[in-house]
Amino acid sequence: MVGLNPEKQLKYDKAYLRLASSWAALSHCKRKKVGAIIVKDGMIISDGYNGTPSGFDNCCENELGETHWYVLHAEANAILKVAKSTNNCLGATLYLTLSPCKECSKLVIQSGIIRVVYQQEYKDNEGINFLKSAGVLVEKIEITDNGEE
Repeated sequence: MVGLNPEKQLKYDKAYLRLASSWAALSHCKRKKVGAIIVKDGMIISDGYNGTPSGFDNCCENELGETHWYVLHAEANAILKVAKSTNNCLGATLYLTLSPCKECSKLVIQSGIIRVVYQQEYKDNEGINFLKSAGVLVEKIEITDNGEE
């Protein structure tokens, strides 16, 4: 989709961010629900939300409300889903409801994603800075429930 005129690109970006928000709602995590969509050549090739690995109880937090160490982030789930398919992320755009942490930013770079669009910033911006230093295009777009900026 990169290469469209700016107005049309923004329209698609907002639509994909709304889809990422819908995926975030599927998360069983109580503290934070995060969604991800990966788009390549105008097609959605993967999706994900934060949660436990397959086969584990869907509870993301312990009795103290702390996130279990083994919970996968939304972007990691989406990238891993592509890895299990015949597709790849080379040249793709990742849409996120929350900007990537530094750990996930490494996965984004290694997977070949060239653009990241997100709605809200994570508690630290090291992941964003790392992506930018690697030449990944990073853009924040805020949307409301009605789709407006």
